[in-house]
Amino acid sequence: MEQVKALFDQANAFLTAQFGELGPLLIVGVLGMFLILLTLPILLKKEKDPFDQIKAAARGEAMKDEAGKPKLRRGRGKGGDKLDKYASFLEPQDEQEYSDIKLKLMQAGYRSKDAVRTYHFLQFLLGVLFLIFGIIYAIYSSVSGEPSTQALIISVIGPGAAGYMLPKYWVTKRQQTRQEEITNGFPDSLDMMLVCVEAGQSLDQAIVRVSKEIRAGFPALADEFEQVAGEMKAGKDRTSVLRDMSERAGVPDVASFVTVLIQSASFGTSISEALRVFSAEMRDKRIMRAEEKANTLPTKMTLATMMLTVPPLLIILIGPSVHGVVETLSKANF
Repeated sequence: MEQVKALFDQANAFLTAQFGELGPLLIVGVLGMFLILLTLPILLKKEKDPFDQIKAAARGEAMKDEAGKPKLRRGRGKGGDKLDKYASFLEPQDEQEYSDIKLKLMQAGYRSKDAVRTYHFLQFLLGVLFLIFGIIYAIYSSVSGEPSTQALIISVIGPGAAGYMLPKYWVTKRQQTRQEEITNGFPDSLDMMLVCVEAGQSLDQAIVRVSKEIRAGFPALADEFEQVAGEMKAGKDRTSVLRDMSERAGVPDVASFVTVLIQSASFGTSISEALRVFSAEMRDKRIMRAEEKANTLPTKMTLATMMLTVPPLLIILIGPSVHGVVETLSKANF
């Protein structure tokens, strides 16, 4: 027992001499990280519950054939099945959480079947990588200096948290950019759709034409209209197709447009008249948004104007007087 204690004291003294006072703690953290990385493959290869496979099949996941190999769904390549065996670890098991993340990714433009799985995989991968970088930096800072315990903890946990939140920030930023693009291009697409309908085309043909014409300026909105046209050609109900478009876009203007079209079809009113009124309203809303941004511009420019204008003005006005006072004082001292 005494020999073990002596060995422990020697190891503790050696680590303290090499890495500072927190050397043993850093070594324990590194060993814990390696043990976690070694344990993950065992956890990821665990057998799936049959009920989990049924739930995955209900959500559109790959079914297995009699040989036990996953079947490829139409529209997917073999590369999409690499993470299938980790689905229970990478995907949320709660249906509501899974639906919310899937909807957010769809609104950001990621519509593949493996989008949720890839999103969580990137969160896990970047979190682990940045955490390893933080541990390496903490060890280096302990060797080169004597940082405080709080600084070491921040240098280890901070990069890991940043790496974990990076995919979420990217998806949120992409979602906002895409929704802004759809909002800006929607009035023009309505005007073009109104022209097509009044020229004698049906609503389906007008949507196809509009998706082709606006792709150069607003590709996100063109993708939405193209998917609507494809689902209508496939025989899906128009009401459900339009509601799905509203859900994918996540823009209030598109939701109002869908409501107008559904009500027009339900009450048997003219679609061209409904489009004419709604397109005029969308143009007014776009003008109001532009005026709102123009009205906030003076407030935003106030600080920049003060910082860039007031100091040079003070130098020009007060500079000669200050120079004269300094010269007078210098002559008086002589």
